[in-house]
Amino acid sequence: MKRLQLHELFAGILLTIAGLVVLHAPLSVAFSTLFPDNALLIKSWKEVLLLLALGLAIALVAKQNAWRRFAQDRLLQLILALAVVHLLSMVLWNGAVAVMAGLAIDLRFLLYFSLVYVLITLYPHYRTLFMNVFLSGAIIVMSFATLQLFLPADSLKVLGYSDATIEPYLTVDQNPDFIRLQSTLRGPNPLGAYAMGVLLVCVSWLLARRNQLNWRLVGLAMLSALALYNSHSRSAFLGTALGIAILAALYFRKHLSLKRWFMIGAAVLVAGVLVFSLRSNDFVSNVVFHEDPEEAGVINSNDGHLSSLANGTKRLLEQPFGDGIGSSGSASLLTGSPNIIENQYLLVAHEAGWLGLLLFVAVFSVLMWRLWQRRADPITLGVFAAGAGLALVGMLLPVWTDDTVSLVWWGVAAVMAAQLIKRLSK
Repeated sequence: MKRLQLHELFAGILLTIAGLVVLHAPLSVAFSTLFPDNALLIKSWKEVLLLLALGLAIALVAKQNAWRRFAQDRLLQLILALAVVHLLSMVLWNGAVAVMAGLAIDLRFLLYFSLVYVLITLYPHYRTLFMNVFLSGAIIVMSFATLQLFLPADSLKVLGYSDATIEPYLTVDQNPDFIRLQSTLRGPNPLGAYAMGVLLVCVSWLLARRNQLNWRLVGLAMLSALALYNSHSRSAFLGTALGIAILAALYFRKHLSLKRWFMIGAAVLVAGVLVFSLRSNDFVSNVVFHEDPEEAGVINSNDGHLSSLANGTKRLLEQPFGDGIGSSGSASLLTGSPNIIENQYLLVAHEAGWLGLLLFVAVFSVLMWRLWQRRADPITLGVFAAGAGLALVGMLLPVWTDDTVSLVWWGVAAVMAAQLIKRLSK
């Protein structure tokens, strides 16, 4: 029997995370319901595997004598600095459980990125396997989202979904006429963000190969668009619009004169005015503005978003060093002072201070720059466009706190960015 190589075990763990993370919500709910005493461990399976993979990565880098290669990489330096700031922020103690949860939420996608980054750099032949696993995950999520259109709204109850775990379904401001799909993710907004990323990667590939259509990708793009629409996630709609604009500008820049750009801009402006003028329409009011005219403003998610933004901004200005790890987001629910901030950047600043926010923006910017350098590759360009869209979503929601969205995008980005390492490190 062939002995398992160290890099094979390392890759196997990272691929397992990539494959199962799209099913994390239903699996964690189902097994936590069956084994409630082990619920915390079940929900933390990814973090446990990441820590094991970190140990293997250290051993692998040491074996390859590749310390200098990675130590000189600016992106990894920034990620390490951000992790150190988070660890130092633990001085502002918020309780052991909340701190551990906060560290996991804030750093797991950066750790996963770094581990995949190291693996693909040293063993680039794993690139295709990772992309196939991510593609398979996208097919599963989008196919189940489509299936949900024909199932009872509360069908996920059979897996243990409930008010105590994850809601089996959500609506637009509690209006039962507008059910929001969530597929295998934790909610409609994560599904919208995930579907946006899949759609933009498919669109980028199809535009680059428009003379040789790949009908499987066309099908996946259509399912992604359907899931995106039925998530009724306005932040994902805006992110998709930005991503499509980026792709259109790059793929058709040679065919669009300044006059045509003005015409497109005018058309978008007119469309926006038209939608706003139709806000009294029941469909437009609920789906676009999330305002139910019949509720007279009693149930309105917009007020919650504005209140959260105002509170987060106030805390940002008052607390330059933040309030410590676990002080906001879902981790803060484990403390006596829950604090939900619906903005990714304000959330980072609230936990890790201004320095943490600066480092986070620097990490994301450097990564996006590396993806931009490889924009000739259609998949990489799609990942770049998705990253821009997700950055916009982060202005309205803490998009990177979701397991699936963050691990998948940062994992794919690691696979694509790692291809630059050899050239950049010379």
